[in-house]
Amino acid sequence: MIELVNVSKSFASNELFSELNLRMNYGNKIGLVGRNGSGKSTLFKLILGEEQPDSGEIIIPKGYKIGALKQYLHFTEKTLLDETALALSEDDKYSIYKVEKILFGLGFSHEDLEKDPLSFSGGYQIRINLAKLLLTEPSMLLLDEPTNYLDIVSLRWLKEFLKAFDGEVILITHDRDFMDSVSTHTMGIIRKGMFFIKGDTHKFYEQLSANEEHYEKQKVAQDKKIKELEDFISRNKARASTAALAQSKVKQLEKMDVLEDLGYDNTLNFDFKFKDTPAKILLDVKDVSFGYTPDNVLFRDISFTLQKGETLGIIGKNGKGKSTLLNVIAGELKALSGNIEYNNSTTFGHFGQTNISHLNPKNTIIDEIYSVNSKLGEGNVRGICGLMMFSGDNAKKKISLLSGGEKSRVMLGKILAKEVNLLFLDEPTNHLDMDSIEALTKAIKNFEGSSIIVTHSEELLRAVCDRLIVFASEGATYFDGTYDEFLEKIGWEDEVNESKPKKVKVNKQENKKLRSALVLEKSKALSPMKKEIDHIESEIVKIEDLLESTKSALMDATNKTDNTKVLELSKVVSKYEKEIEDKFEILTATQYKLDELTVEYDKKLQELS
Repeated sequence: MIELVNVSKSFASNELFSELNLRMNYGNKIGLVGRNGSGKSTLFKLILGEEQPDSGEIIIPKGYKIGALKQYLHFTEKTLLDETALALSEDDKYSIYKVEKILFGLGFSHEDLEKDPLSFSGGYQIRINLAKLLLTEPSMLLLDEPTNYLDIVSLRWLKEFLKAFDGEVILITHDRDFMDSVSTHTMGIIRKGMFFIKGDTHKFYEQLSANEEHYEKQKVAQDKKIKELEDFISRNKARASTAALAQSKVKQLEKMDVLEDLGYDNTLNFDFKFKDTPAKILLDVKDVSFGYTPDNVLFRDISFTLQKGETLGIIGKNGKGKSTLLNVIAGELKALSGNIEYNNSTTFGHFGQTNISHLNPKNTIIDEIYSVNSKLGEGNVRGICGLMMFSGDNAKKKISLLSGGEKSRVMLGKILAKEVNLLFLDEPTNHLDMDSIEALTKAIKNFEGSSIIVTHSEELLRAVCDRLIVFASEGATYFDGTYDEFLEKIGWEDEVNESKPKKVKVNKQENKKLRSALVLEKSKALSPMKKEIDHIESEIVKIEDLLESTKSALMDATNKTDNTKVLELSKVVSKYEKEIEDKFEILTATQYKLDELTVEYDKKLQELS
């Protein structure tokens, strides 16, 4: 539990926020929103003590452990398993199953466990840091854009992990669906202040909009009142008979707390230009295969047609070939086999990470927009720059000076400068904030042409995609249906229960005596362990009841600012949590032995059935 009291922070003349106040309660999971540059990451640094507030106070209880995802990489061990196990506490250092569970959840395989951590890509190395963070079991997690480094399957796993996490969370992410599924509260840095509500981002922005509408009405009424007062003063201050009354109006005006104009942040808002086409089918892909060598084929025999108005989603784990498939379709890579046929009237725009690297660092933003359509007038070019939030002199910035997110917006601007009827979009939500992603989703839905999108965003998939190509362990397959239909009918292979082994028919008469003897042997072997498990579970329930009542008492003491009681009850909470954890370790070990024996006996019984 932490508390922010009147916290303010500026850098030079740039004030990020002023007099922020927050009190977190036990179990709060807060989604932190705000436009890029509003100070979200700086707030994390203040909580971690990496930056100091200009004024105000951040109160963190003694012994309260805060964990944050590290972006810098420093590995000392020779294997992934050993490196990740460094995060285990001394009392827990032999719980390797915890390490494996988290690593598998984050997309690592059994084979990866013995690999050198430095052999993984940058994104996977960040995942190693995330795994180590989750293993430390802190009181609170600060997660700044953890979804940037995860594929769709790992995102789904992390979502469930955080929902079950017994502690507090503050989460920054551009993935609205992910945030809403995890958060109990939403907090925003809005116009240098803080707005905090219980509920998801939809409720947050609805309430914020209602508050702003009420404020604007109050301001209109106040402006009218001020004008009336000023008119009265100007008409009556010179006349002796009404001068005193005019002076009282002056005092009334001086005492008035004048409402300022609300400053609204720029918002990405645009539509793609559609190039008219008589064609019903814009793209026909037949039996396309690709590999960097004939022995290393990423996908085989991909076939689909794309009709005007349809959107195809390409989904799957990282490193399987999703972006490669898009680049093959776009002609940036040559297929090993198969045909890709465009209608003569098809014109496409391609947005992707490889394209961003094609931006000329010496060019200005205006130069890059002109480069795709030299016939555009300066007014149109500046209009596109403005839509991409590069207004005025910002449009003259050199590409070399831009952030990753700004370069992404330039690439979108270049597509807007062209008339197209087919869009190729590779992870278009990366580097965009929540409002910009909403504008992009709306633009794709409104686009009259067709789209192919590579994305890990389940929200975007649900909003725009009609059909899918799914990359799994066995390669890529076409799915004729929406994302929700895919989850319902097939699902991700890592989340689907393994099919039960087929039974082998045997002569029951011959094995009846053997089976009876085996059942009796199984009962004698498992019965003591089952009794022990029941006993431990009963003890855990009792301690959990005590823990719950103690937490309630602690919350009351916290609300009453009874610090002595808070300290006393915090120790009791820690004691009960430690007891529960110890009981669970014994329970887990006993259950593991029971499961092993059960599987062993069941296998023997299956052989006799």
